Amino acid sequence: MKGGLVMDETMRERFITDEITENKLGLDLTSRSAFSHADDIFTSRSFSALVAKNTIPASHKKCADNYVVVKRFFKFQAVNGRITATEKALLDRYDFALLEFTTVKQMFEELILLQKWSLRGDENLRNDADEIIEIRAKELRFLSASHYACISNEIYKGYIALENYFEEISKYR
Repeated sequence: MKGGLVMDETMRERFITDEITENKLGLDLTSRSAFSHADDIFTSRSFSALVAKNTIPASHKKCADNYVVVKRFFKFQAVNGRITATEKALLDRYDFALLEFTTVKQMFEELILLQKWSLRGDENLRNDADEIIEIRAKELRFLSASHYACISNEIYKGYIALENYFEEISKYR
């Protein structure tokens, strides 16, 4: 009887091991980032590539440092209001939604564009890209100060991607 129990226990362990192995083979561990949802096509490999392979513009680093310092030391006690109509018009010109209506995938694509534009030779495009990243930081500060109360739908998590981007590239992390 004892030998039968050992055999059953061994078979059970083998079955569990096989089941775990099958699940691991079907699971791509890098397919999702910790701050993405099933709806978003946003990978940890892509985020790593965004930060590591691309040259991070100085304006992005400066904006990220400013954001992290304000977040860590001042806890958003003094926050400017929402963005102005002029800033909204600049976002609209490049077909960018407000941060509270941006998905992780949209934010990721936007960050890639802003990085490319900031490093281009076209002065107007570079200035607009630098201004847009500042607008995004302002929107993020407002959302953080309001405890994300204006986020109406759980699909729109672009602010999390932006915050993680800022924290990754900041020298004050």
